[in-house]
Amino acid sequence: MSRFWIAAVAVPAFNFALATTAFADSAAEAYIDEALPLMHYSCASLVEEAAGDQNFIDMVVRALVAVSLYNRGVEKSWFDVDDQKTTALHDKFVEGLKKGCEEDTEALLAGVVDRAVADALWEELSK
Repeated sequence: MSRFWIAAVAVPAFNFALATTAFADSAAEAYIDEALPLMHYSCASLVEEAAGDQNFIDMVVRALVAVSLYNRGVEKSWFDVDDQKTTALHDKFVEGLKKGCEEDTEALLAGVVDRAVADALWEELSK
């Protein structure tokens, strides 16, 4: 199994999480509570534990993206979200996720996801 599989499976995660960033505090707390037990994964350990379960990888990445967006106070209203821009933002996120996991397969996935989110957001907001 490819160590880069995580980036391919995470394709819808960033878009989904961005669409839900305007959630209430109670919903945000639920996302945080869901993500806390997932913070220990490295890129490699997630792929290993998932053992081909794409839904599990997707769930973990979505949870970590939601935490990253929440921690940054990101609001969907910051973006002029059309299909082309959403795709570009998502592609930048996946590129960053793949790069981070390629550089260090033992890196904590939460950190790789957070860096990919930050880079994608920075590129979009600096336009």
